[in-house]
Amino acid sequence: MSAASRSLLVVSTSPLVATASYLGLFVLLLFIVIVSLSELVGRQSDVAASTAMLAQLEGRSRANTAPGQPAMPIGSAFLEGATVTVAGATLLQRVSGAVAKSGGSVLSTQLDVPSVPAKAGFISMVASCEIEQAQLQRVLYDLEAGMPFLFIDQLVVQPVSDGPTKETDPGKLRVLLGVSGQWQGAK
Repeated sequence: MSAASRSLLVVSTSPLVATASYLGLFVLLLFIVIVSLSELVGRQSDVAASTAMLAQLEGRSRANTAPGQPAMPIGSAFLEGATVTVAGATLLQRVSGAVAKSGGSVLSTQLDVPSVPAKAGFISMVASCEIEQAQLQRVLYDLEAGMPFLFIDQLVVQPVSDGPTKETDPGKLRVLLGVSGQWQGAK
């Protein structure tokens, strides 16, 4: 037997080498298990975050709804009324109510009943109102998310530049709001 094969035989049968090899493999296996578990926990948190975001986008999030209140708005998706005038009054009332509920005031309104065939069935209005800057998003959300389905066609926002109003309430905005909704006609 040569000297190289004798030294290989001694190294391969030595208990110290076997123990070191066993510990090295055990540490490597433990490292792989820890890395795999941390990736699994990371993926699980990503799935939970995606599920929460999906629920919020679908409007099913319980955090956004008050207890005892339905998640979906109640009512007809169309403006109701026996005539186009009554449906227009419903639209005016809905917009005025949303502005008033948020603490704003409606300065003027104008109802547009379409005569163009492409817009047949749609009733539009323009309202000029004053509202707090912080409440504007609430009004827009209330109009677009509630029933009947309303669409914001025009939005022009300017700070109030009147002397006494500007000094007493600097957060007030003058808003020109164009809103439309669909009327199905007399049933």
